Amino acid sequence: MVGSGRVISGDRVIDKAELEVRARRAAAALQSSGIDEGDTFAVFLRNDFAFFEARMAAELLGAYIVPINWHQKDEEVGYILRDCEAKALVVHADLLPQIRAGIPDGIDLLVAPTAPDLSDAYGADQSTCVVPDGLTDWGQWIEGFSPWDALERPVRPPILYTSGTTGRPKGVVKQPLKPEQLEIAAQIVAKSSGPRDGMVSLLCGPCYHAPLDVQLRHALSYDADLIIQPRFDAEGFLALTQEYGATNAHMVPVMFVRLLNLPDEVRAAYDVSSIEHIIHGAAPCPVEVKRAMIDWWGPVFMEYYGSTELGVPVLGSTEDWLARPGCAGRLVPGATIKIIGENGEELPPGEVGEIFTGAESRPEFTYKGRDGERAEAELDGMYSMGDLGYIDADGYIFVSDRKRDMVISGGVNIYPAEIEAVLTDLQGVSDCAVFGIPDDEFGEKLIAYVEPANGAQLNGQAVQEHLRAHLANYKVPRIIEFSKNLPRTPTGKILKRELRDPYWKEAGRSI
Repeated sequence: MVGSGRVISGDRVIDKAELEVRARRAAAALQSSGIDEGDTFAVFLRNDFAFFEARMAAELLGAYIVPINWHQKDEEVGYILRDCEAKALVVHADLLPQIRAGIPDGIDLLVAPTAPDLSDAYGADQSTCVVPDGLTDWGQWIEGFSPWDALERPVRPPILYTSGTTGRPKGVVKQPLKPEQLEIAAQIVAKSSGPRDGMVSLLCGPCYHAPLDVQLRHALSYDADLIIQPRFDAEGFLALTQEYGATNAHMVPVMFVRLLNLPDEVRAAYDVSSIEHIIHGAAPCPVEVKRAMIDWWGPVFMEYYGSTELGVPVLGSTEDWLARPGCAGRLVPGATIKIIGENGEELPPGEVGEIFTGAESRPEFTYKGRDGERAEAELDGMYSMGDLGYIDADGYIFVSDRKRDMVISGGVNIYPAEIEAVLTDLQGVSDCAVFGIPDDEFGEKLIAYVEPANGAQLNGQAVQEHLRAHLANYKVPRIIEFSKNLPRTPTGKILKRELRDPYWKEAGRSI
């Protein structure tokens, strides 16, 4: 099948011309409510037509849109809404009860009905999928406005919130790309994901992640079809690929693991020969997993190394990876890299140090309300994501360990400091340490070591329930261990590495 300009989700189909009209109506509606160029509004939406309408409307207005991870709870969402100074929030009806208590006063609340394909995928109670009485129905609201037809404005990238090393997420505010940056970015896109007219793009991950937002915009920019898989399911992905002749997708390693875990007869039942480009990143991909996927699907993979702040300074084709198994790739046009040692010296090829990268295609950015924090991870105009690695003599880049206290589970970055801050608020907890240990499916999983206060009676279930009441479920450690005396330095700091290292040594890897 050749893409022809449709967006498909379950039984729902909308052509892109109609979607653009709806986006223009949304822009006019948002402007009428006081949102204009440079202003901010947020969305708490799954991948859906309403998300796309709001995303496109923000571009038309020159406004900032803040896509919020819809796994988060009311306290987490309330913080982001206040921090980004959102004037409005668009939310799916079934997700509203999860966050309503945290929505600050004065924010316009716009509710999108939850479509049947979404409610079926997530098992939502049908009674929660309709817009509550007295609240504004997003779809009906925008229908009341004529399409916005003002002059084109500078496109402002979404403000994406990254997990914070000190316990609070930070909003990355980027400036619009300059013409020369757009030219370099186009070269990178052409190499990384091969967008073209006629492609069929299968969207199987949430658009609140930057790479999926990029996939969305590419699919909407070409004469192509966009197929939405509301919730990733391995066999369902294969079925959609076969049904629509999917050519392009963005994936993360945990998806590969689930596909490879399907029985051989299930994998053999589906035709995936239409696939042309699979771009993946967000987490290290085990060598044996990637080799198995290449054996199955062929040389269609492009791996990237990057971040919300940096974009993508490093790309690696299937051919690159086969030449250097385990590598992340090589620098893209206009990118630079330095490997820095513990004393601040630049290291030669082959020596492991902290990875700093820069890219001409990267727009200038600040952290919302925290202008000074960028300097903490910056060196000579280059930026560190807290990873350790090396460059070989031929310019291939390898990521070998993590310097910053961060866990990547299923492609999602999690900073333990945020979890530890909530955990120490639980009565009976004297101190704690949260970190990642190996997991065959997700790459890493969270474990918490808890030091109870004298006489305190705690159990793992109570600890998890406390965390679940305040944090998104994916931030709740699966394993809770108790220790009367956590290992410490002479100054009293917990020696987290002493707790962490045995798990990784047993697994035979470091990340």
